[in-house]
Amino acid sequence: MKRVLLLATTTGYQIRSFGEAAERLGVRLVFASDRCDRLEDPWWDGAIPVKYHDISLSIDAVVASFRGRAPDERPDGVIAVGDRPTVLAAHVSAAMGLPGNPPVATETSRNKLASRRALAAAGLLTPRFEVVSVSESLSPHTSLSYPVVVKPLALSGSQGVIRADDDESLAYAMDRVRRLLRTTDIAIERENAHESVLVETFIPGREYAVEGVLTRGVFQVFTIFDKPDPLDGPFFEETIYVTPSRASAETQRAIVDAIASAIRILGLCHGPVHAECRVNDQGIYVLEVAARPIGGLCSKAIQFSAVDGSLATLEEVLLRHALGESVESYRRTNRASGVMMIPIPRRGVYRGVSGVENARRIAGIDDVIITAKPDSTLVPLPEGRSYLGFIFAAADTPASVEEALRRAHDRLDFSIDRDVTIIQ
Repeated sequence: MKRVLLLATTTGYQIRSFGEAAERLGVRLVFASDRCDRLEDPWWDGAIPVKYHDISLSIDAVVASFRGRAPDERPDGVIAVGDRPTVLAAHVSAAMGLPGNPPVATETSRNKLASRRALAAAGLLTPRFEVVSVSESLSPHTSLSYPVVVKPLALSGSQGVIRADDDESLAYAMDRVRRLLRTTDIAIERENAHESVLVETFIPGREYAVEGVLTRGVFQVFTIFDKPDPLDGPFFEETIYVTPSRASAETQRAIVDAIASAIRILGLCHGPVHAECRVNDQGIYVLEVAARPIGGLCSKAIQFSAVDGSLATLEEVLLRHALGESVESYRRTNRASGVMMIPIPRRGVYRGVSGVENARRIAGIDDVIITAKPDSTLVPLPEGRSYLGFIFAAADTPASVEEALRRAHDRLDFSIDRDVTIIQ
């Protein structure tokens, strides 16, 4: 039986999706995650405990776990789920002689400052930027022209990303991001990158996401997602992804060319790619090139077909790719599709939701999945990093998909109590 090593954090929706895909393909998944290494298999899945802040220790742990095993018990490929595992995945691939990205390329792509510097040095359109230490005293001054955007260097999903339009709002944004980076959930990651933040000029325009895969340096684009909701701040919560893109063919070609150039500059060469960019009259601004697949449950918005007519999920395609199979024949199905990541409207204690069945009855809606757990505390952006759930739709046109997603969201009524914090 073929085996794929899946590196992930202890939380994340995608692990189950990969597990289901592996079962359909008859592939054995071997997990490595940042869970407690002092308990005996606390999740009963035989996962290898790793620490993403200690790369050397984690490489040794993964390699040692396969030492002495028969060749057919060792992994045939490696996949990283989420941003943090990508760097370790690259190191592990190199240590075990498996195809993957160069570790230095993955490290550069994951750090917003390092990637900005690399892309700017190569002449790609890049916002002007400065780096500020979180340990410095607050200063409401910047040499950049307003508006600007404050960004943590190594957080994802727009967490901690805040727009500032003047000195006062910049000081507020810097203080808010500093406090976020000092919270227990962030501090426990022990990331050196959390000691600094990026301040860069705000880039107006429409935003797009690109999903694809690299095979020994050759970039295969799976799809381009439109993000129809304006992302102008003060926070940058993503909501709707729709494909195929309604941008002109010329704009789509320019997006793919810019992403491909950024990939070459960063040095990525093998594995999944999730990239984001902004487009305006100046051209294509590449915002991110991540060495991982699209996050959350969003992959359910893409379905693939092969030449023989068989259908596949993104996870199945990526597992085949990790095993060394060609995935060139896989193309996104012709029907328009999309997903809404249901935003958290306010901080509070989640009690429940009504209207789910009514939302599912909207024409074009494939499913409504609520991921928030009753009695849990909801934290919206910029401090939060999760959603209430996901809505999926498919229709004949992208416009119909977008309309179905919005109508379904309007049918949902979430009960959120005020979060009362008792100060001792």
